[in-house]
Amino acid sequence: MKLKLVLSASLLALAAAALPRMANAEVAPLDLVQPIADYKIYVSEHAEKLVADTKVFTDAVKAGDVDKAKSLFGSTRMSYEAIEPIAELFSDLDGSIDSRADDHEKAEKDPEFTGFHRIEYGLFSENSTKDLGPFADKLMADVTELNKRITDLTLPPEKVVGGAAVLMEEVAATKISGEEDRYSHTDLWDFKANFDGSRKIFDLVRPLVEKEDSAFVTKVSGNFDKVDTTLAKYKTADGYELYDKLTEDDRAVLAAAVNTLAEDLSTLRGKLGLN
Repeated sequence: MKLKLVLSASLLALAAAALPRMANAEVAPLDLVQPIADYKIYVSEHAEKLVADTKVFTDAVKAGDVDKAKSLFGSTRMSYEAIEPIAELFSDLDGSIDSRADDHEKAEKDPEFTGFHRIEYGLFSENSTKDLGPFADKLMADVTELNKRITDLTLPPEKVVGGAAVLMEEVAATKISGEEDRYSHTDLWDFKANFDGSRKIFDLVRPLVEKEDSAFVTKVSGNFDKVDTTLAKYKTADGYELYDKLTEDDRAVLAAAVNTLAEDLSTLRGKLGLN
């Protein structure tokens, strides 16, 4: 169901009062209220979609349908990846939903290794749903709880704006190596979701930045287009090419574009006086 958010004059005033004082006098605190409200809608819609998609995915896992579960893995994760900076505000849930084997003492065999990547390991490395039922149930419970917490959350403006860079920096720093979706090689689904989430934030605050630095906006917009064009090369009828099919040159070109974008976006908070 499409979320609707109506901000009354009094609510706008309250929200503005809660915002930090802008270092840049041209960007008034009140100017950020509507972009943050619009982003809350975006996050809430993705959290709801995550719950719906995870239900279909975990049902397939529990039914023992390996092929269906495999086909759903990459697309199911996209809603989480798009709103990752907000999801990471809840470290307990982020750890249980999205941790990797490396985060646990006994790696894949550690009972604390749960969530998407534990199920990914079973599906793609062991080609089986054996013993995955409890992990599926926990994942479903965790994403449901995440959705509930997001509904009640007041988004910190500095986290929202900073999230544009965080999403691209994470791709550049760790994901570009292929380490995250190491069993399924569905990394490009994650990249696309991270990219979309980052661009959404940028687009929402773009009018505010453009008044102060139109050259910066033009440059960043061009870099977004470059990353988008690069990702589009690997689009398929079912989603994206598996990441292990990309050559080292392919990865290098993608990494260069992502790094340039991440560097530019790292200055976005400062341009809005949110450092």
